[in-house]
Amino acid sequence: MFRNQYDSDITVWSPQGRLYQIEYAMEAVKQGSACVGLKSNTHAIVITLKRSSSELASYQQKIFKVDEHMGIAIAGLTSDARVLCSYMRSECLNHKYVYETPIQVGRLVLRIADKSQKNTQRMGARPYGVGLLVIGYDQTGAHLFETCPSGNYFDYKAIAIGSRSQSAKTFLEKRFESFADASLDELIKEGLAALSETISSSDEVGLTSKNTSVGIVGKDQKFEIIEGARLQPYLDGLDQGKGETTTTATMES
Repeated sequence: MFRNQYDSDITVWSPQGRLYQIEYAMEAVKQGSACVGLKSNTHAIVITLKRSSSELASYQQKIFKVDEHMGIAIAGLTSDARVLCSYMRSECLNHKYVYETPIQVGRLVLRIADKSQKNTQRMGARPYGVGLLVIGYDQTGAHLFETCPSGNYFDYKAIAIGSRSQSAKTFLEKRFESFADASLDELIKEGLAALSETISSSDEVGLTSKNTSVGIVGKDQKFEIIEGARLQPYLDGLDQGKGETTTTATMES
């Protein structure tokens, strides 16, 4: 049986019990540029690698502010991400207008998951081809969530999505236990180190202040995007740390 007999519509099941259009949407997330998220007891951050379509084009925005206490990083179709971000902003404004308090992060993530799931069961629709890393801080603490085109969502201590994200996940799995008590600067350094793992050895550019963005939020810290000249000191520290590691390994050899 051929796959193309069962992927013409989102409502068509294959004999193996699979919905191929959802799998295609998940693949779009895997093809997107890498995003890394981490959280401590007091802060949550996302770090993204931006891409440009050519040397003549600017880098695409990968981090969006949703509210004062929340933001997202994306991997996949940017156009779909803008739609979901607009929906999240509207929900935040509506909740603040009615209840005069910011919406809890987990509650908004659940609404996004429900919105994504509706597109997996309606004829004529397609799943959103984007994965979100949602960070926020509310009265229950710092949060880091991932949402998927399938409608699933997950709460994480640290996670990476996008192209070559498995290398970053492996790095985070070895170090995530120390993140709980880490300072904001330490979280950013660990996140940049994890993101650098997703860059192939053939890429000579690496992480720069132009192709890297950091989003931060936390206790007494409104959501903010760090990039450009403000990010350069962290990148310099990352390069210095790699140089020291290389020197140590050479001496041991």
